[in-house]
Amino acid sequence: MNFVDDYTVLDLEMTGLAVKKDKIIEVGAIKVRNNQIVDTFKSFVNPHMKLSDKIINLTGIEDGMLVDAPEEDEVMYKLIEFIGDDCLVGQNLIFDYSFIKQWAVNKNLKLDLYYCDTLKIARTILPKDEKKDLENLCKFFDIKRENAHRALDDSIETMQIYEKMKEIAKRNDLEKLCFLPRKFNVKLKKQLKATNKQKEQLTRYLANKNVKYEINWETLTRNEASRIMDRLYVKYGR
Repeated sequence: MNFVDDYTVLDLEMTGLAVKKDKIIEVGAIKVRNNQIVDTFKSFVNPHMKLSDKIINLTGIEDGMLVDAPEEDEVMYKLIEFIGDDCLVGQNLIFDYSFIKQWAVNKNLKLDLYYCDTLKIARTILPKDEKKDLENLCKFFDIKRENAHRALDDSIETMQIYEKMKEIAKRNDLEKLCFLPRKFNVKLKKQLKATNKQKEQLTRYLANKNVKYEINWETLTRNEASRIMDRLYVKYGR
């Protein structure tokens, strides 16, 4: 079997785990040709929301670093262009890809990409008692872990893990089907933009309560508007 030697590695950092409500805050990708890095892409993304202490502590990314960052649309269009028709490689990639897919669905853009997941490959060819998260895979392969949970650094480390697992498979004639690229099968519904009534309600409430709350009105969805309103009610009353 032929392994994928030309591909793009992808990693994202987000405000949380929920595709429907959380936002991308950093994108990192590397383009690999014949097993060598030939290009990189990285960018912060302005999420228009405050980061939780958990995310700040995990990533080292702070609110001030994102204030002047590009908007999601700008970064996503550039990322899609960077990826092109490449097979994507990543650690637990379905999770990261879901955020890109949700954006694409919202924009009525069709994504038809293939991927190889280093987590699934590791579960197939490495000892069962070895932990398979990125941190422990780096330890297993003696890969220096720098700037953990920063998108570009994680992408570079994932690429090294992927190449080392290919070497193991070739050397030991292990089951190689896990290296076959698979087509993404992520189904998400389009998030509808907030109605004028919702925007008016939010604007009126914030003015009446004299509350400052950062909202990206251009990208605000109906679900987001409802969640924001619920949070405001809990904190400030009706």
